[in-house]
Amino acid sequence: MPLLLFVVAALALAGCQGKVQRPACPAGQVCLEYGNETEPLTLDPQTANLITEGRIIGDLMVGLTTEAADGSPQPGVAQSWTTSPDGLTWTFRLRDAKWSDGVPLTADDFVYSYRRILDPKTASIYAYLVTLLKNGQAVNDGKAPLSAVGVRAIDAHTLELTLEHPAPYLPELLMHQSFYPVPRHVVEKAGDRWVTPGTYVSDGPYTLAAWRLGDYVRLAKNPQFFDAAHVCVDRINYYPTADVVSAERRVQRGELDINTTFQSNRLQHIQAVMPGYARPALVLATYYLSFNTRDVKSLQDIRVRRALSEAIDRDFITGKLQRAGQVPAYSFVPPGVHNYAYGAAARWASEPLAQRQIEAKALLAQAGFTPAHPLKLEIKVANASETLLVTEAIQADWRAIGVEATIAQNEGQIAFAAYRDRDFQVGYMSWYADFNDPMTFLGLLKSDTGAQNYGDYKNPVYDALLLQADHEADAGRRAQILKRAEQLMLDDEGMAPVGFSVSRSLVNPRITGWVDNPLNNHRARWLCRQR
Repeated sequence: MPLLLFVVAALALAGCQGKVQRPACPAGQVCLEYGNETEPLTLDPQTANLITEGRIIGDLMVGLTTEAADGSPQPGVAQSWTTSPDGLTWTFRLRDAKWSDGVPLTADDFVYSYRRILDPKTASIYAYLVTLLKNGQAVNDGKAPLSAVGVRAIDAHTLELTLEHPAPYLPELLMHQSFYPVPRHVVEKAGDRWVTPGTYVSDGPYTLAAWRLGDYVRLAKNPQFFDAAHVCVDRINYYPTADVVSAERRVQRGELDINTTFQSNRLQHIQAVMPGYARPALVLATYYLSFNTRDVKSLQDIRVRRALSEAIDRDFITGKLQRAGQVPAYSFVPPGVHNYAYGAAARWASEPLAQRQIEAKALLAQAGFTPAHPLKLEIKVANASETLLVTEAIQADWRAIGVEATIAQNEGQIAFAAYRDRDFQVGYMSWYADFNDPMTFLGLLKSDTGAQNYGDYKNPVYDALLLQADHEADAGRRAQILKRAEQLMLDDEGMAPVGFSVSRSLVNPRITGWVDNPLNNHRARWLCRQR
């Protein structure tokens, strides 16, 4: 190619690469381009599992209560409620609301939905949250009929919930997707296909307009929503953005208005080149290692689990590797959780790393693992750069005590499906609070929680303490009981906490209504984009 033509072609290519690739927004509308990490597996609120699914579902659906801009509970479909003196019976008065197809939303829809999520046939991973309802556990275990669930429609606009035990945090819990209603008139007709565009019916601020696998999920403003007049954004495109550095550049170019994460160790760079975009904030979340104690014999030995946890250099990971405000974790319940008495921690937490490494080597030797016969493990992780950085550091920490660890990367959906199926040895994951109470963390490790108790931690004394806490009316005594439970689990090395998370959103300063909050919930109904 002649030099002149080569230069012209190169300039043309550079111009194409520099062009902002942003879909056209219809005239007079407000559009939001939203990076959301992973492709959703489902948009069914009662079978979804991933946070990235919950973000989209939370814009499609609204429960009895819903999130204000700051994440706090406020009336949703229920405009008011009352509680019996014993805290066991809650009566909700529903507003005049409609499904997106114009069909009235009634108390019967909630009855159907709560029975559906507890039905063993649904196999919901979040059913354990709804077992709070009277007879919920028996129904979910297949030992009682669906009609036994403590939910009743008094009339079309009055719903009564009867609980197994008092739960003053219920308004927070009802914001969770597991308590959203689903449209019976559509689900029973379409079956699993009800979650597809053209069939999906929602009660929230948006409807499902399109879903192109691997490309985007498109939502459109729902004119039937009870507060549609105050919803600014008309259209949202959610994109899977597993490559967070690439997503960062798309935000910088203006192709994305929001991305839900950035690589922690790039915070200083982002703040320099994109001032006002990065929104790091401590949230109610813990990232940790789960040990498959059901199937991996070596991990059934508490000496091995303790050695692996002791050897992790949490200060290096959070302070030197990540550097975005993460905090080393020696417990599971993160700072800032309501109704808790802090103080539980791994017994060895105050020891220096060098001493912990010596103890870890001794524990492994006692368990039969020596330089001549090293412990070999695989860490299964979701395919994300941040995750890989942390697990590679853990791999190096374990190498220092003679453990040979390999890392197996999977796409996020595949990794979590493997965790649920116990197709892993060691798993790296995060847990974000479903509601602001220690039970959202400690309840995860109950022996009857199911699939999300990934390591199958089981201790009847732990279960008994959580049950005792459920029935303790005094908030102070309840907090102390929960602290005892957490300490017991940590003494058992039921999991290996690594760090307390920060939200790491990138938000274009032109987006208004974004409020940092402990649960990291940012519903699109509160957002707007300045033109």
